[in-house]
Amino acid sequence: MLKNFLHETWKEYEILEEEISGQIATVHRIERTIMPKVDLKEIREKELAKQKAFKARLFVCASTGCVASGCKEVMAAVTEGLKSHGLDKEVQIVPTGCMGLCSHGPLIRAEVPGQQPVLYTEMDGMLARLMVAEHLEPAIRRPETFTGAPDFLKDHTLSLDTPFFTDQVKVVLANSGHIVPESIDDYIADGGYDAWQRVVTSMTPQDVIREITESGLRGRGGGGFPTGKKWELTAQVQNEEKFIICNDDEGDPGAYMDRSILEGNPHAVIEGMLIAGYAIGATSGWFYVRAEYPLAVERLDKALKAARRYNLLGKDILGTGRDLDLEIRLGAGAFVCGEETALIASIEGKRGSPTPRPPYPSVKGLYGMPSCVNNVETLANVPTIMNRGGAWFASMGTETSKGTKVFALTGKVKHSGLIEVPMGISLKRIVDSIGGGTSTGKRIKAVQTGGPSGGVIPESEMDLPVCYDHLKKVGSIMGSGGMIVMDEDDDMVDIAKFYLGFTVDESCGKCAPCRIGGKQLLLLLEKIADGKAVEEDIEDLKRLAVSMKKASLCGLGQTAPNPVLSTLNFFLDEYQARLTTKEALAEKEKA
Repeated sequence: MLKNFLHETWKEYEILEEEISGQIATVHRIERTIMPKVDLKEIREKELAKQKAFKARLFVCASTGCVASGCKEVMAAVTEGLKSHGLDKEVQIVPTGCMGLCSHGPLIRAEVPGQQPVLYTEMDGMLARLMVAEHLEPAIRRPETFTGAPDFLKDHTLSLDTPFFTDQVKVVLANSGHIVPESIDDYIADGGYDAWQRVVTSMTPQDVIREITESGLRGRGGGGFPTGKKWELTAQVQNEEKFIICNDDEGDPGAYMDRSILEGNPHAVIEGMLIAGYAIGATSGWFYVRAEYPLAVERLDKALKAARRYNLLGKDILGTGRDLDLEIRLGAGAFVCGEETALIASIEGKRGSPTPRPPYPSVKGLYGMPSCVNNVETLANVPTIMNRGGAWFASMGTETSKGTKVFALTGKVKHSGLIEVPMGISLKRIVDSIGGGTSTGKRIKAVQTGGPSGGVIPESEMDLPVCYDHLKKVGSIMGSGGMIVMDEDDDMVDIAKFYLGFTVDESCGKCAPCRIGGKQLLLLLEKIADGKAVEEDIEDLKRLAVSMKKASLCGLGQTAPNPVLSTLNFFLDEYQARLTTKEALAEKEKA
């Protein structure tokens, strides 16, 4: 009797499911019928005309860094000041993504047609109101007598001709700081979605892969695998379902490139994701974003809704009959989920831990389907490459490292922030010219690149070109782009201990070399730091680090010893200075 009941219930469920599927299909047909025809050219012309109607534009950095330092209060003061001077209809306030100079925020860039733009730094409410009264009001009302920013605000201005700006080459960050991240029209006005429209209406997937392959674009998330090759491998696999995944599980200490790209220009990443999905034959896609990035998640969510409303993603994209939708999955903050197989497990609702490869995700990935995982910055490059050509992108950089790279330049450096430079630029030029040298006025001792998986590069090696191969030669990696400057006061044993402590905490514990080896390395480092180690302990440290690199399952364990090995290589004297003798150690233990 129970068996018959279950059978009948299941039949009713199947009938109901069929009815619902039919209703959903009807809704989709109606949606396609009433969906407004999107004319990117018309949207662009309207938006540009709207912008030109203003007599001035104030670009206010509204990234996480500037929000934390008070940009909302500054924006409120600007709004109040404009109203009090009757300029609120003549000046447009443009809340933007990161302008790059994070150590000097909140930032405002004032642009009045016919005059030099002025960048205001470290603003507050009072200074913002003074800027409106003493700069904007005379510049708009009395332009013939206006001679520039008032003298008493000079300490809060920075020339846009400084090396921090002039030594950069911006591709990924070209729009960040110049458009409203939450405005799809603003993105379209600057050529946004042109590449996607051309790709989906007139190019084959193989055409797209050829262009990306010619560009020489490599993954910007750490490993540096050729992007065109990764797409081609996934495209070659025959399967009804395929997935495209954007990796924004950025967890390196001092790194915030991917977060800032999503905050400043989410539509560029969406457009790159759509092009990648088309190239591999994806049926749907996911953005895997850290839950600790609420502003990036909020702006990305709004951007996806706007793109869906304009029929740039979803069902029957731009009337082509192609379907590709994207959604967001939040990560809980596990560093190991930056590894693609651990990330895939997390999306599936499992514990985020890596799996052996092969099979690679391109063959068996999310839910067992062919999947392609690309980093945020990698995808943000794609629209510009498709617009300007692979050969143009390949003309920048070195023989094996093409294009530009975004770095979070932090630590003891005068101008810390988000920068984008051509591959092959020297580390010295980045730190001394763009960064302005140390903030402490002391000698630069080293630069740490690649986060916990990277290494420490001493001052003697700072003329080396910043690219995948050269960084690897000195025991470091490009990583996702963290770059931390250290001066002569920093102790390299403590630096190695800090980074190793981080990776030990973040290890998923799945494989013994990482779980046990990492902990033992840390214990040895603590022993050295406490002055309780002897010469043999340094040899044990080296031997264990090399073994861990060779035997660990994933990139976290394989690269965790890098800070230890690089500091041992370049700063061995600091380790030896902490050593004691067996006799002295025995005396200490007796006491």
